[in-house]
Amino acid sequence: MRYSLLLPIAVSRPEQAVPFANLVRWTRAQRFWQGQTYTIDNHHLVSWLAGIGIRVPTGFGVNLTPLRSPYHAATEARSTALATGCSVLAAYGPGATSYQRALLGRPYKSPLTATREYVTTVRALVRGESVKAEGAYCHTAARLVPAQSPPVKIGVGVLRPKMAAVAGQIADAAVTWLCPPAYLRDVLIPHMHKSSAEAARDPVPVTAVVPCALAKDGRDMRDMAFATVGQHLQAVHYQATLRHAGVEVTGRRTDADQLLGKDGFLYGTPSDIRDGLGRYADAGVDEVVLNVMGVAAIKGARAAVKELEEILHVL
Repeated sequence: MRYSLLLPIAVSRPEQAVPFANLVRWTRAQRFWQGQTYTIDNHHLVSWLAGIGIRVPTGFGVNLTPLRSPYHAATEARSTALATGCSVLAAYGPGATSYQRALLGRPYKSPLTATREYVTTVRALVRGESVKAEGAYCHTAARLVPAQSPPVKIGVGVLRPKMAAVAGQIADAAVTWLCPPAYLRDVLIPHMHKSSAEAARDPVPVTAVVPCALAKDGRDMRDMAFATVGQHLQAVHYQATLRHAGVEVTGRRTDADQLLGKDGFLYGTPSDIRDGLGRYADAGVDEVVLNVMGVAAIKGARAAVKELEEILHVL
């Protein structure tokens, strides 16, 4: 299994990302991941890092489809590969219904169809194909200007079985967030593999973003877990996902106990974190992305860098 890391802070100055991106250069972390950003655009940040000599493989997961057209998304993903000289894995998802309504005027009638059309179009464009798509949501008649680029893979953000099936049919990767290993093993990955087989494709690789923190003096597990994923526990679609995984969530701090019990949040010694990540590997995950946002929120960015170094050292 491969190990990568998530930028755990919302940067307002690009140099704040330097210590985290450098970990991909200096440790066994293989890819520098970012979620959807709202201060400095995540593609712009990676290009800035490349400009000062920090060129590393990049992951975007999950960027939200209401923000950009498929052509724009394809251009940004390939531009990032060209600027860095490194591979890019860009995953997309529709976001919450309220988010779709806020940006588009109304939500997607079918988020599954919208995602299928969007990812299919972006994937074809970055592969150099001439696209003529007339779907319910995506209308594209275009081709990217030809250019030799490092590999650009296009993924789907996956939380539940139907989107897992979409990923298995059309994507280069599935990217999950806040999905415990048993749920991945017993529900999501079987749906992906089944749909890949039906489409006569190889099984789609799975990347899991895993929230974690080291147990240290003066730390409270619940506080750390809630600082890492508490915002997501307030969202209806994440609550539905966790309930589907057998985790009854209320949006309160006590949810951390259930998350810990299901390995949805890893907490303990470096060896405990390593063993927990091993259960993701056993579930069929190909890449885990270390998410220490809670450490950064409570203890600061320097502590988060040190935390990632300590975890990566034992892997």
